[in-house]
Amino acid sequence: MYETPSNWRSIWQIVNSFVPYAVLWYLMLHTIQQSYWHTLPFAILAGLFTIRLFIVLHDCSHRSFFKSHAANEVLGFIAGVLTLTPFQQWRWEHAQHHGTAGNLDRRGTGDIWTLTVQEYIASSRWKRFAYRLARNPVILFLVAPLFLFVVWHRFPLPKAGRRETESVYLTNLAIVGMATGLSLLFGFKAYLLIQLTIIAVASSLGVWLFYVQHQFEGVYWQRHEDWDYATAALRGSSFYKLPQLLNWFSGSIGFHHIHHLSSRIPNYNLRKCHHAEPMMQTVKPVTLVASFKSFTFRLWDEQRCKLVGFEILKTLRRQPRTAPDV
Repeated sequence: MYETPSNWRSIWQIVNSFVPYAVLWYLMLHTIQQSYWHTLPFAILAGLFTIRLFIVLHDCSHRSFFKSHAANEVLGFIAGVLTLTPFQQWRWEHAQHHGTAGNLDRRGTGDIWTLTVQEYIASSRWKRFAYRLARNPVILFLVAPLFLFVVWHRFPLPKAGRRETESVYLTNLAIVGMATGLSLLFGFKAYLLIQLTIIAVASSLGVWLFYVQHQFEGVYWQRHEDWDYATAALRGSSFYKLPQLLNWFSGSIGFHHIHHLSSRIPNYNLRKCHHAEPMMQTVKPVTLVASFKSFTFRLWDEQRCKLVGFEILKTLRRQPRTAPDV
């Protein structure tokens, strides 16, 4: 019932997402002639619409946006070009994320680097430094997202197949064509400023959404032998209860527990499913204010089964060592 796409609703989402995005570029074309500061508000708004375009790509990757496989492929590629994301490679990586979320023994693909307390303690000094740097909020939510979409997505992943690798090159080629055309209209410097602003806004907010969806108080993580897919979906993916406007821009992705339970549900059916199914009402929501606590999470404490900050390391150092048994 909820997994069946509605073509008219999908088409309407294309209209209310892609058309405003195009209009914003038209407005930026005219305001950039005055100054970048006149264009900045439109670029920020275009960044919010870019998140919405990414949700379309996301649904197409799960083949849940249209009933037609070909339609999902074509629209996913177009949305990928506009969001600087190679559709086929991202779909392959994201599918691995869905199959491993909350599984401590299968971390490392399509997720955010997370170490356990003991793994961090056992790490080399260099690895600890790299990990602290990667988990620094400025790096994690500002620098890394921009690097991910502008640079990282331009190269095939080492384990990617031929189809995924080709998608990277085709997407890059299309991006060069798009950038060339817009540079002729705006001028290269102006286009670069606008595009970087849009991607900076979209990528930072997008990574934050993804982070909160899997790094929140009470989140579920287990070793492989104890890991359960349904439990990982309902307890390892958050119900991020956002204000209505933010929920609209993010394509209801805050109902992430439902999405992980069934990735074939289109984004426009997630809210309906949540309110109609009694089981979903038992999932504790993470509010916008409460989500800011996630800034403090750095490591997974296996003994306490919870995310903790680096301050746990000071506590462990103060604990007396237990004498070995004779």
